[in-house]
Amino acid sequence: MRIGHGYDVHRFAEGRHLILGGVDIPFDLGLLGHSDADVLTHAVMDALLGAAALGDIGKHFPDTDETYAGANSLRLATGVAELLAKLGYRIVNIDATVIAQAPKLAPHIDTMRQNLAAALGIAKGDVSVKATTEEGLGFTGEKLGIAAHAVCLIEQKHSPLTRL
Repeated sequence: MRIGHGYDVHRFAEGRHLILGGVDIPFDLGLLGHSDADVLTHAVMDALLGAAALGDIGKHFPDTDETYAGANSLRLATGVAELLAKLGYRIVNIDATVIAQAPKLAPHIDTMRQNLAAALGIAKGDVSVKATTEEGLGFTGEKLGIAAHAVCLIEQKHSPLTRL
């Protein structure tokens, strides 16, 4: 068994969609980033890559590569899950927290869980997504952006033939 932790943050920007866990959330601001800036999915991917000691999403999907400009982060997450499987790992569970003063995320949590589970090839019951505010404190509390933390557990099914 291996544990991973991921963290990501993006600032708000005008003229962008707000995508969290693959859900396009109605809001007057989106998140700034090279891809779709899905801070939740990015934190989950970093947790998974970290658990397998494979670096972070910047290593695998660099923001200097135009291939990933505007990329759908759930598709990138599927690539991470496929890489883990190729190396003999199975995702056991994900627990993630989104930190945002606004918008209210509770109505979208179930769909986020379903989207992440589908992208990673695991059961929805193995994905937890929570949302919280910072009571007006810090950059998220001042509505300047959104952050996300994720932890995961993976297990090695068999010895991989090669290791990156």
